[in-house]
Amino acid sequence: MLASHKAPKGKKPKGVSAFLSICVAGLMAIPIFVSGCHHMDEGALSQEANRFFNQGNYEAALDKYDQIIANHPEVADRVLFEMGITYAYPTNVQKDYQKALECFQKIVRDFPDSQFRHDSQMMILQIQNVTNKDHIIATQQAELETYRQALEGKTDEVLKLQEQVETLEEKVFSLRTEPADKVLIEKQARRLTLLSNGEVIKTYKIALGGDPIGPKERQGDNKTPEGTYIIDSRNSNSGYHLSLHISYPNEKDILRARELGVSPGGDIMIHGIKNGFSQIGASHAEIDWTEGCIAVTNQEMEEIFKFVPNGTIVDIRP
Repeated sequence: MLASHKAPKGKKPKGVSAFLSICVAGLMAIPIFVSGCHHMDEGALSQEANRFFNQGNYEAALDKYDQIIANHPEVADRVLFEMGITYAYPTNVQKDYQKALECFQKIVRDFPDSQFRHDSQMMILQIQNVTNKDHIIATQQAELETYRQALEGKTDEVLKLQEQVETLEEKVFSLRTEPADKVLIEKQARRLTLLSNGEVIKTYKIALGGDPIGPKERQGDNKTPEGTYIIDSRNSNSGYHLSLHISYPNEKDILRARELGVSPGGDIMIHGIKNGFSQIGASHAEIDWTEGCIAVTNQEMEEIFKFVPNGTIVDIRP
């Protein structure tokens, strides 16, 4: 009988139907024990129905069940139960919960003394629970898609506004004539900011020394310094396009290195990309590649070189 068949291995029920699938699998054992050989007069049709079911041909199996009910109404409750199970079966890609409900409801309504009545009631509750959840999920997914589309629209607006802001910033920057009076370097944020009288002129994304965490302590540690310095010289013929020399080491740096018994190192600069590699562009800032210096693109270095005179304060923060 139908009860002897199991879902193919490796196929798992999906979504909120999983619990219902477990119930279906558990109830598959019921018809074989109840029906047994009590209705062997419809045995041939039942065997055909079971063979189709076992092959995964659920539509053909359901046709045979209809024939059994038409010719053997005395077993209609059992066959209706098997039809309901088939309609709701996990591997039935054309499963129809509404038709499964109708089968189980007919048993409850028309066969009050049926041995399948209690299990049919349980299946009705489980199917109703699944369909209700499916409806809720579908509604929420529709709402989510609406919000997502609205957000995408807003994202486009934000991007357009951001482009407009950047364009205006470039125009304002190009009209500036006063120099920066401070360079703020924030290591963790990988950001260099030019300021004038406390007002931000422009910000740049930067790359640091290959071992950026913590202050520079010694020659060759690949760390970018931390502290307050000044721009003390500049080089328009730098091997890194252009460069501004930072007055590292200061007194604090020298004292720390002396206590450690090491050389504090030097030659810390703000510079562009190494000559011959300018095509790298902004992607250079994706990694920290310098030996302790602060690097920007060549175009950005030209701006910084123009707006940062010697003597400008450089504040390097962790």
